[in-house]
Amino acid sequence: MAIDDTPLDPDGESESVPALSDTECEALHEVELGLEWVQRAQGSLLEFHHATGHGMDHLYRAKELLRATGHDDLADAIRTELLPQGVVDEDRWSYDVLENFQDGLLAETRSLERRVRRDLADGERHVRERRQEREWKHRADES
Repeated sequence: MAIDDTPLDPDGESESVPALSDTECEALHEVELGLEWVQRAQGSLLEFHHATGHGMDHLYRAKELLRATGHDDLADAIRTELLPQGVVDEDRWSYDVLENFQDGLLAETRSLERRVRRDLADGERHVRERRQEREWKHRADES
């Protein structure tokens, strides 16, 4: 499908669509989707980080209640076995995992996505979606 780079309508509702081959367009789209899924993974890690913190808060409260009711052995088990425990190993906490992900894979994926967009589409985003929008509007106009 040949696409030119003129706007769809004079009101500027849709921006220009770079002239890419179908394969280039699909490759760019896959990179954009890859970034979106890596960003979703970050959201899951944030949820994991917050859920872990809330779980630890409840365990801390349980420790206090157990100690207040004379169950020092159980309170001690929570304090010595769980509360100082990391999530990956004894030393790596959930924020460490999140920070490593953000500074590593997420940052690198964002950088690559910007590079691919710049090199293939002059920095334009959602080129495939713009093509699809243009095609749908063209079909609607023909009806």
